[in-house]
Amino acid sequence: MPQFLKAIYRSGTFILQTDYELPEGTEVELLVQFPHVISPPISDVEAKQRFLKALTERMQQNPIPVDAPQFTREMLHERS
Repeated sequence: MPQFLKAIYRSGTFILQTDYELPEGTEVELLVQFPHVISPPISDVEAKQRFLKALTERMQQNPIPVDAPQFTREMLHERS
């Protein structure tokens, strides 16, 4: 019977978030679920145009300040 456990991947190791005893050498299968949701594609051409127009307008209303800090790739990735 499958057991569902949560783990966090850090430095090449899966760290369980709950206590669970497994015999040494037990083989397991992992199902990786990404935390972000991907919206379904917009198939209606007019709806897509409205969405893109609204998105562009929101981006123009909230520009990135000229003096905003420049993030490096390392800064954008969570490290432990």
